[in-house]
Amino acid sequence: MASPADPRRLYRLVQDGRLCALRGELRAAGHAGCAGPAGDTLLHCAARHGRRDVLAYLVEAWDLDIEAANRDYKRPLHEAASMGHRDCVRYLLDQGAAVDCLKKGDWTPLMMACTRRNLEVIQDLVEQGANPLLKNKDGWNSFHIASREGDPLILQYLLAVCPSAWRTESKIGRTPLHTAAMHGCLEAVEVLLQRCQYEPDCRDRCGLTPFMDAIQCGHTDVARLLLEKHKACVSAEDSLGAQAIHRAAVTGQDEAIRFLVSELGVDVDARAGSTHLTALHFAAKPCTWPARGSTRPVSSSSAPGS
Repeated sequence: MASPADPRRLYRLVQDGRLCALRGELRAAGHAGCAGPAGDTLLHCAARHGRRDVLAYLVEAWDLDIEAANRDYKRPLHEAASMGHRDCVRYLLDQGAAVDCLKKGDWTPLMMACTRRNLEVIQDLVEQGANPLLKNKDGWNSFHIASREGDPLILQYLLAVCPSAWRTESKIGRTPLHTAAMHGCLEAVEVLLQRCQYEPDCRDRCGLTPFMDAIQCGHTDVARLLLEKHKACVSAEDSLGAQAIHRAAVTGQDEAIRFLVSELGVDVDARAGSTHLTALHFAAKPCTWPARGSTRPVSSSSAPGS
């Protein structure tokens, strides 16, 4: 039989929301300060699993620190926000939790909320003063992160409360439009084109455009939209001279290649810059690119012919 202070049992009780049993165990142990995996406290566990009643009990009966950080500097508010547990988020904010606290990588609770479709949680954090313009170590702000998830309502809300949020680039020069295009978020791309003023064929540090990102990941619906609404250039070249057709070839995007050649009239034998390689060369190269037909994105730091 587990001892009253067995951390594994305590964390299981919190995870399952068994408040009565937890009360008995903690009374017998005389404390609630055990450390769990990755340095989590019981508060981290309660927030992660949405156990608002357990969270309140631990704070009010045992005076656990709502700003306690685990080994990744993640606090209970990060956990609740990332999992979309609105009642836990509201409780922690009401208790005075720092709304823009940073975890490892400089991620705020608002950024964590933006990794999921948590509009109500995002609204609660912003209304309590969360700053959408803060950036993490990679240069992404909350709007940029939300563009990856592609929820148009969240993007519209963030633009309403912070109209300049779209004017952002990552440390490698990627915009929210690049990100939404790469991940095939058609509705998000529509919002970005309607509400923001991105330059046609804006480029990241490797010369990639949003159109290239959409094509190399097989999102032809996004590519069509960029052509129609953003005047994307089909023959734009990245920093090594590769065009969209070369990037589609190297990632095995058959449908995208047919779209480029059959519908847009792209020269299938176009050569990539100084390498003079064609799409066929790229398709035949033995390498570690994603499997044929995969929509797994290629790193923007890797370009065909590198």
